[in-house]
Order: sequence, then structure tokens, then C-alpha cells
Amino acid sequence: MKQLNDISWVWFDLDDTLWDFRSNSRELLGAIYHERGFDRWFATEQEWVDRYEEHNHRLWREFAAGNIDSAFLRADRFRHPLAEAGCRRADEEGEFLDGHYLDRLGRMSRLLPGAREILEELRSRSYKIGVLSNGFTQVQHCKLQTCGLDRLVDAVVLSDDAGVAKPDRRIFEYARRKAGVPAGSCLMVGDNPDTDIAGAMAAGWHAALFSPDGDKICPEGAFEVAELGQIGYILSD
Repeated sequence: MKQLNDISWVWFDLDDTLWDFRSNSRELLGAIYHERGFDRWFATEQEWVDRYEEHNHRLWREFAAGNIDSAFLRADRFRHPLAEAGCRRADEEGEFLDGHYLDRLGRMSRLLPGAREILEELRSRSYKIGVLSNGFTQVQHCKLQTCGLDRLVDAVVLSDDAGVAKPDRRIFEYARRKAGVPAGSCLMVGDNPDTDIAGAMAAGWHAALFSPDGDKICPEGAFEVAELGQIGYILSD
């Protein structure tokens, strides 16, 4: 594996790169299924989770492409699966769940293996650490505080701050200017080949795809790591 020696800032995506979004969200969605009596519309907890995730993933892709705004995403991702399932008050239930889900999600703390350790290692080696995420401002900051990663991070840049979302190169430019370094001094680490990796490389950054299952297509010219600890290896002192 080749190494880098010109990096001063390492930027991480948050969800499903450091913070275990999939596990945290599914646990919470399961609790909501039982608390809200969703067995009226979905035969099983898994069916509810699958339908929600299908619409949520679709809406996030539309958001990243600039086709919808965050308000539409938040309003539709609960309303749509509930309406499809026959809930007559899908609008009202969806509006309630938007705030309810986000409030509880921000207070969950499960991390991906090695997340805390790699941030501590990089700080010990004098790298600056940033978080660059398309998530909602209040929730992302709450996640960082709840799991204790906030003390290990030097800067947080969110799509709400920049007014654009990854993979738009402007959010990477926004982060670069905040760091005060050239594009070539930034390394982006993320789990999404399109929004995190291709977006960063288009802005002149180095990039590393985090793919623990090895099931993603890594853009040419990017690193690929199966474990977060490998980030430390590709950064030479």
C-alpha cells in the first residue's frame, strides 16, 4: 500500500464511517415500531425497517444530487412508507416521527470498530481531524458529544453550514478554507464511493474508501481500507 507524506488534515465522514449509523438507526426504528403500534400496518419489525430504509436511502440520494432540500427529505421519509402501508394519518405521524427520531438518534453512541482509536492515534501524530458530513447540524453535533468524539475533532463541516452537500466540490472547498490548507493536504475518509470519495477527489483531495465488507467499487486513484486502523498506515510520518 503506498503512503502519503503531505497530509496535515484528515477528514472523516460521520455516519457509517465513525458512528455506527446502521446499527443505531435500526435499533431505534425497532423501538419505534413497538412503541407506536406499527404492527397495524407492517407485519414485522423488519418489514417496517426495510420500507423506511428504502425510502430514506432514495431521498438521501436525491438530496446529494441537489434535487430536493433537507426539509423535503425529513418530511417524506417517514410519511411515505406509512402512507404506502395504509396509515390514514401518515402526514401527522410522519411529522411527529421526524423530530422524535432525530432527537433520540443523536443520543445513541455506538461507534464502528476502531473509530475512537484511529482519531486518538492521528491526534498523537499531530494530524488535524475534521468531520465532513451531509447530516443535520444539531443531530450530528449531538452524536459527536454523546459518543465523546467531539474532544478528538478539530473542525466539523456539515452540509447545512456550507449550503451544499457532498459530492458538490464546494463543500470540500468550504472545509479546505476552514482548515486553511491546500487541497493536497487534505485526506477524506468515507464509506460512500460517490459522495465521499469521488467528491473529494474532484476537489483535489486525497481520499480513502472505508469498505469493511469489500463490496464497494473504489474510484481509481483512491485508497481502499477494510479497517479504520489502516488509515494510520497510509499516512507516513
